[in-house]
Amino acid sequence: MFTNQARLAVSGLFALLLVFFIYQHSFELACIVLVLIGLIIWDYFKSGTVILAAKLYHTKDYEKAESLLQQVYRPEWLSKNRRGFYEFMLGGICLKRSDFNQAEKHYELAAQFPLRNNNDHVAALAHVANISIRQANYEKAEAYLKMATRDEEKISARMKDVIIKLQKELQTRKAN
Repeated sequence: MFTNQARLAVSGLFALLLVFFIYQHSFELACIVLVLIGLIIWDYFKSGTVILAAKLYHTKDYEKAESLLQQVYRPEWLSKNRRGFYEFMLGGICLKRSDFNQAEKHYELAAQFPLRNNNDHVAALAHVANISIRQANYEKAEAYLKMATRDEEKISARMKDVIIKLQKELQTRKAN
């Protein structure tokens, strides 16, 4: 849950402690410091800055959230849960910027990974369906709406309403 600069600062501090403990011949403490440095590096690759970006995303500070998400060196190395939310947030940010092609791409990726709950997964699928309807790709929209309604008993009432509206709009557009 650090920014990349904070990770570097903490790792640098631990590196100094490591040198000090080796100089003092306190090898047990040096090993502990090495483990802590390893944990910081592991967290960098498995979590990145996704947690901090999520906090900013929920407070609707999309610019800062996007800058934190761009600090992730290799998104494919993130843990599955982090990767899903990483893609979900990027999809939302692209949607806010009206970059529908990128938003669709990120929401499709987000739907492939586990998200916080079933409603987030359904929301990602509904976003892809909505974008597909807007781009007149009705077969794709229909397929994503079908996937969204697979576990209908686990979907919240709000998401059911969204899906019903999307299905009505799809039928209206297909009829024209």
